[in-house]
Amino acid sequence: MIELRELGKRYGDTIAVDSLSVEIDRGECLFLVGGSGCGKTTTLKMVNRLVEPSSGCVLVDGRDHREGDPHLLRRRIGYVFQQIGLFPHLDVAANVGITPELLGWDPARIRARVDELLELVELPPAEFRDRAPHELSGGQQQRVGLARALAAEPEALLLDEPFGALDPVTRDRLQQSFTHIRRELGLTSVFVSHDVSEALLLADRIAVMETGRVVQIGTPKELLTQPATPLVAELMDTPRRQTEAVEALLA
Repeated sequence: MIELRELGKRYGDTIAVDSLSVEIDRGECLFLVGGSGCGKTTTLKMVNRLVEPSSGCVLVDGRDHREGDPHLLRRRIGYVFQQIGLFPHLDVAANVGITPELLGWDPARIRARVDELLELVELPPAEFRDRAPHELSGGQQQRVGLARALAAEPEALLLDEPFGALDPVTRDRLQQSFTHIRRELGLTSVFVSHDVSEALLLADRIAVMETGRVVQIGTPKELLTQPATPLVAELMDTPRRQTEAVEALLA
């Protein structure tokens, strides 16, 4: 569904993303992992034109995404931020329904969609639709952010470390919810994460980035058993060591 073709981004003399080519199938969940500054988030933002490419192109369903209105593109492709970014002056229902409202949906359709999505992210509408963002926990706010990204029935979802600031228990619950939701809806997903364990557990494929390039892409098993570079081997070794340490405690 989404193809990155020789995609590049420069900031002056600095190369942030360098001739990156990846195909993401419909319904697939691809994780971008790597160290800070390797180009993960810049790549993600180029998919929906929050950042414009310096070279190459992004194809969505075979069409160059620069051919249309960027605002319409962003309504086809949901975006979930780490910082969540809920509007503090709007209640939960208004936050979730803001994109359908901008698209001119009928109020009854918006209300039905909001309630449907709040149920989907396990926030009962009767309890949560009238709450202000400051009345929610961090995990609840992130669920509202996910619902908002899904509100206009997007075909794809971009996620920029959405669970990174959450406590481990809440993070685990949201990871499980995300997996259930994206499979139920058949969403194509591109997920940026620093957490290799998260990528191994949630991804269909993982693309490891270094200095703006993909150095290896494959299934979690392929990266664990056949790392192509020392960086990939080091990244895959971290969750392995952690698992062994836990198993040693139980021995």
